[in-house]
Amino acid sequence: MEKREAKRRIVLVPIPAQGHVTPMMQLGKALYSEGFSITVVEGHFNQVSSSSHQCFPGFHFVTLKESLPESEFERLGGIEFMIMLNKTSEASFKDYIAQLLLQQGNDISCIIYDEYMYFSGAAAKEFNLPSVIFSTQCATNYVSRCVLSKLNVDKFLVDMEDPGMQEKVVENLYPLRYKDLPISGMGPLEHVFELCREVANKRTASAVIINTVSCLESSSLSWMEQKLGIPIYDIGPLHMTAPPPSSVLEENTRCIEWLNKQKPRSVIYISVGTVAQMETKEVLEMAWGLCNSNQPFLWVIPGNNGIESLPDEVNKMVSERGYIVKRAPQIEVLGHPAVGGFWSHCGWNSVLESIAEGVPMICRPFHGEQKLNAMCIERVWRIGFQVEGSKVDRREVERAVKKLIIDEEGIRKQERALVLKDKLKASVKSGGVSYNALDELVKYLKTM
Repeated sequence: MEKREAKRRIVLVPIPAQGHVTPMMQLGKALYSEGFSITVVEGHFNQVSSSSHQCFPGFHFVTLKESLPESEFERLGGIEFMIMLNKTSEASFKDYIAQLLLQQGNDISCIIYDEYMYFSGAAAKEFNLPSVIFSTQCATNYVSRCVLSKLNVDKFLVDMEDPGMQEKVVENLYPLRYKDLPISGMGPLEHVFELCREVANKRTASAVIINTVSCLESSSLSWMEQKLGIPIYDIGPLHMTAPPPSSVLEENTRCIEWLNKQKPRSVIYISVGTVAQMETKEVLEMAWGLCNSNQPFLWVIPGNNGIESLPDEVNKMVSERGYIVKRAPQIEVLGHPAVGGFWSHCGWNSVLESIAEGVPMICRPFHGEQKLNAMCIERVWRIGFQVEGSKVDRREVERAVKKLIIDEEGIRKQERALVLKDKLKASVKSGGVSYNALDELVKYLKTM
């Protein structure tokens, strides 16, 4: 009798990238609170560090004996690395599942895998285990990959030479245009299309979980439901459903103390992901533009490329008008009343966190999905605008900050952002669409 009442196990398989790991762990936390046992399968090249393990007591972490070291990521690039990672991980993952079933008995309720870790589907099929795909990115990005998976690379390249084709709206997906499809900066097109075909293949998955909310992406979610023919659980934003552990870094406390001294809605918060994406000249132009805007700013520059990397004259000016940290508690920062805008690379987690706090955005996307998210921010939700890469000089930075923080247009964008904030808050409350979707997902997993 005790065995029958034991916790059912969920096996989570995240992609080795922080932007994907974070929502996967938030999903695990939400399911753990519903009584499931959680096992997280990692690779050697993964962002779930041993210190992070301490933040999720009760989780069981397992490392696969895969053959791809981190050096291969640098050599191959992101897209080719992911394709190769799936090829080299399948056998070791099957070995682990076989061992787990042998040791624990048939207590696996489901394998939930990141859409990019599609090798997991083969193991689920071999052992006759239910599997569910988890998309940590926006629904529009999922749809875009499905569209790309049906296209021919050579014909697409020819078509995209026609400006009219670039501006053409993808059928039933207004305002998504062909030129908005997430391919730029992603590597050789043939590899991009190959990965899109693999990810779009749902294999034997019985459902898709997605970290979004219907008030943001109703048309894309409807498209997925019609085309995939399996349940879609839009349970986002997950950071609101299962808040992550708070950071204890000393500098985090200091930046909040600095924000406490600023006027309401006066600060521009800047965080563009990995600084390696920004050239040194652009960092310098950003610093000059921020200082010339005369608005206080909180700027995240990770690693050893912080304030000490700036020229002395800029360093002094930055110290007087802004605050630079290597890391910041982003959700807490965005929720602070002093913050009036967010200059972001537009990763999906950052977009959700900004909307959830009603903060309008300046978009500086670098590649792929980030550009798609920026398009939605600017053209669909109208809560921000893009700054193109070629225009990021001090004058453009100064103009953009003033436009968002001071001008009437920026105020209107904040008003729209606040409306969306209320909708997101309502969605995760009891009776809300995301709350109900998570409840239905839990019921679904418990029947497996």
